Amino acid sequence: MSPLAFRVLGPLQVHGPDGPLRLPPGRQEVILAALLLETNRVVSTNHLVDLIWEDNPPETARTQVQICVSRLRKLLAGADGEVSITTRPPGYVLHTDPGNVDAALFTDLVLRARRLRDSGEPDRAVGLLRDAVTLWQGDCLSGLDSGPLANKARQLNEERLTAVELRIQLELELGRYDALVGELQRLTHEHPLREKLRGQLIQALYWSGRQAEALEAFRTARRFLAEELGLEPSRELRELESAILTGRLPAPAAAPVRVPAEKKAEEPPARTSAAATDEEADTAAPTGAPPAESVRQDAVPHQLPAAVADFVSDAGQVAALEQALTGRPGRTTVGLAAITGKPGTGKSTLAVHVAHLLSETGFPDGQLYCDLRGTTGTPATPEEVLGRFLRALGIPGQLIPESLDERAEMYRTRLASRRVLVVLDDAAAEGQVLPLLPGSRGCAVLVTGRARLTALPGAHRVELDVLAEDRALELLARIVGRERVAGEAVAAEALVRTVGRLPLALRIVAARLAARPHWTLASMVQRLANERHRLDELTHGEMTMRASLSLTYEGLAPEDRRLLRLLSMAQAPTLPSWLAGALLDDHRPFPSDLMEPLVDVQMLDVAGVERTGGFRYRFHEIIRVYAREQLAAHHTPEVRQEALARMAGGWMHLAQQAHRKLYGGDFTVLHGDAPRWEPPDAYTDEVLADPLAWLDAEQASLCGMVEHTADAGLHDLSWDLATSLVTLFEVRGHYDLWERTHLSALAAVRKAGNLRGTAAVRASLGSLYMSRNQFDTAKQALNSALDVFQALDEPMGEALCRRDMALIARTGGDDLAALELYRRSLADFDRAGDVVGRAIVLTQSAHIRMRQGEIAQAQGQLDEALDIYEGVGYTGGRARTLRRVGQLLLEQGRSDLAVLTFTEVLELCRDSGDVIGEGHLLRDLGHAFTVMGRPDRARDFFDRAVTAREGVMDFSGGALARLDLARLLDAEPGRSRELLVPAVEVFRERRMGRELAEAERLLATGC
Repeated sequence: MSPLAFRVLGPLQVHGPDGPLRLPPGRQEVILAALLLETNRVVSTNHLVDLIWEDNPPETARTQVQICVSRLRKLLAGADGEVSITTRPPGYVLHTDPGNVDAALFTDLVLRARRLRDSGEPDRAVGLLRDAVTLWQGDCLSGLDSGPLANKARQLNEERLTAVELRIQLELELGRYDALVGELQRLTHEHPLREKLRGQLIQALYWSGRQAEALEAFRTARRFLAEELGLEPSRELRELESAILTGRLPAPAAAPVRVPAEKKAEEPPARTSAAATDEEADTAAPTGAPPAESVRQDAVPHQLPAAVADFVSDAGQVAALEQALTGRPGRTTVGLAAITGKPGTGKSTLAVHVAHLLSETGFPDGQLYCDLRGTTGTPATPEEVLGRFLRALGIPGQLIPESLDERAEMYRTRLASRRVLVVLDDAAAEGQVLPLLPGSRGCAVLVTGRARLTALPGAHRVELDVLAEDRALELLARIVGRERVAGEAVAAEALVRTVGRLPLALRIVAARLAARPHWTLASMVQRLANERHRLDELTHGEMTMRASLSLTYEGLAPEDRRLLRLLSMAQAPTLPSWLAGALLDDHRPFPSDLMEPLVDVQMLDVAGVERTGGFRYRFHEIIRVYAREQLAAHHTPEVRQEALARMAGGWMHLAQQAHRKLYGGDFTVLHGDAPRWEPPDAYTDEVLADPLAWLDAEQASLCGMVEHTADAGLHDLSWDLATSLVTLFEVRGHYDLWERTHLSALAAVRKAGNLRGTAAVRASLGSLYMSRNQFDTAKQALNSALDVFQALDEPMGEALCRRDMALIARTGGDDLAALELYRRSLADFDRAGDVVGRAIVLTQSAHIRMRQGEIAQAQGQLDEALDIYEGVGYTGGRARTLRRVGQLLLEQGRSDLAVLTFTEVLELCRDSGDVIGEGHLLRDLGHAFTVMGRPDRARDFFDRAVTAREGVMDFSGGALARLDLARLLDAEPGRSRELLVPAVEVFRERRMGRELAEAERLLATGC
């Protein structure tokens, strides 16, 4: 470890061999802090400029940053420490041992502690967590004046508190209650809003024999939250209070030991050609674009929706479901249960409630959830659901097979040694469910649906009906208030009987009463009695539900009724708040204010919270059907079309802005002329802070809008949105969604005679077919699109077509044809003013130059591409080009620099969770160390490449790495044969002739 010690967990400090070093305050402090927070990673000059000057940098800002860095180098060099700051485009890197920086050491200690906890060593984990927290000397970077850095500091401060909470939880599990009370009293005083700390204090007091103090701690929390925030304590705290009052608070139990990672799959996904060639790298996902979640072999999904706090359960039903799902000793089949019943009986609520009860103890390896949309016009297909589940289980989209059978095989393989609970909500029929059943007895499946689902083999069935009277009264009391119900007991019983004890109907009526405390329960009974004829039908299905919904609907303000009707056009699973503004053409800064009146009467449910802090909403399907009926009755087709255009224009605006943030502008994409509807700027900036994550999260809504606009004749919006979503489809490997949305848009533009839109969709489909290695079909689509673009004199379209046609020629080995197509594509991109398109062509064609020995020309093209990517801020393109730079350096014999470059790109892959790119770079590093004559290092990287590729079932990439490794092991024939036999199988199946020939030759020579 270096004699220097850097501290950011508190005031910024630098310690040398002779004591603290004096760091000039101001800009040098900010720059050093930024570099330390990203130790051994590139920090761009632009980022440093923003940290110092934020919105108004001077023209000399970059020069001043260079001067500050130069002075920091002198300061650190004078200390004679093993630390340096090097220039690395587009900025600088501070190189030092990570253990020399307290923040990095803190992160490492917490990570190691979590691993010890998961492996069943909580005592050792506690020790590491204590060591981690003792590194702190105050708030992170306290005293440093930089707003952007303060955000990073707040994140680290939050991680510190999380580590403290984790350590206390482990000590509670170890029974150290008395020793924790004093510390927890101090912590809850310092952090009064941390409800987890308050819960831990309540548990420590109770299990120390101080029950009265534990209850007083809960009441103190309730008073504080009510006075300061107007909120009730969380469900967890309320459950603690109830458990103490009933004497049923269980002692904290240690978390179960995790099940080892499952075995490798026996069968690879279907592919038609090599998945790890250099050509594939140019069509793969942009390495620098971070996904919604990292794709890892140990991915543990937690997809359950939130449980309903006021749920009134039937203990017998819950116990029977738990038994059916967790099973008896000796069970040899998957646990299976089905909850069925009429609409509004609480099927989904019961399923989620039971799933949460079992999530940690019964199924620690994760919970998968999907709304099968069985009551909608477009139920989810088994292929679609399996694709979602495989991604959640760690399989990159590019590796998911096309066919249902192969997806089901991969799904069962992934779950073979795991304990996972699968919740399938709103199933239409057994055929929708059967392909989604795991094969492992350690897993379980809980299904809900209106149909009885009697053909599910061995399923335990629960058929829900209306509530028993006592449970209906309990539900009413929880919503309206116990005192109010007790004060009108007879009226309460009459009200429950009048609504037929149907949970949804009762919730709707109770919500109106809760919103109007001046109304009596008797007056509500009288109001319902006035519509006796409809309410008599309340227990007879959907028609009776309409009566109850109508009662609530008529109580809304006219503008709220209008919004409810227009919202019913949205086909998204959940609704962002900005949709209300778009539908009403209302540009207020907080559009959720438009939604809340509908939430108050439970015509809308709150489905979750966005990254902006705003809420997402959803309809109960029956309410949506009712609202659509009202829509048809109150609005002309012209009004509906205008509202739909505004809603689609909002999605289009956000999708276009996401693309701009990823690519640095409207590059490499065509747009139509349909008007956009712009949500508030602040909302757009916040929700698109991570644009790819937003695209991923809104995938269902965006794809649904493509099809909705196509069906409605809004062809310009349909094709524009479809082609804008290719960014998402490429990165995630959503080839099925790519095709489905584009075929819908293509039908719409053809029907409308929209030539430009038709060509744009055809060109995009050409890229899709190329990604699937369907090169003949791709050529047909691209040639068709190119003819139209030429007739329209559309340079961007011509550029995109010729670029993809060049890549097809290059893949087929026709370098001369590829270079000519690249030359013309480059001219087209220049005519269109698209610099990113130019950079992509330069990078792709540079690989041909390298193969032809034109090193200087290749170097010039890669340098120009890097300059472009740095200028626009397109990280994915920069990463792809840097990989080519590393390969070029290796060709030039500059192996050390090649290793440094490959290592940098490998870090980018890991940061973004790009395991495919990681496999590429591990192979590149193996090749580099082979050239350097360091076979031990090369062998290590090739081994890791095999593990990385095969760990996500990319068997083509794994076979290539096996071949690389076998070449190194000519002195170990047994190990070489072990590597080559499965590789030969893959090469033969994927028709990789050149690789197959070499592998068979090595086997024949006894390598």
